Amino acid sequence: MKEITTSDLQQQLNTGAVPHMIDVREDDEVAQGMIPGAIHIPLGELPGRLDEIDKSKSYIMICRSGGRSGRACEFLEDQGYDVTNMVGGMLEWQGEVK
Repeated sequence: MKEITTSDLQQQLNTGAVPHMIDVREDDEVAQGMIPGAIHIPLGELPGRLDEIDKSKSYIMICRSGGRSGRACEFLEDQGYDVTNMVGGMLEWQGEVK
């Protein structure tokens, strides 16, 4: 499984890159703040919302600590998607949230 650190993602965002990000936390968690530009698809809804994810693009998966996003990566990799897990999750995120 591919991984990216929170600081590496922050560096990408600071250079103007706009990576495709999916936050798989629950509604109450994202209400506390999401990385700007991320889309919200709770982990439990992922199988039913695959039509919202473009197989021709790469995605960075985000959760609270990196565990659920890791499971999301495993599931999506099995479906043929190019995904990267943000290790440390939002607990380690130091950047902007919306």
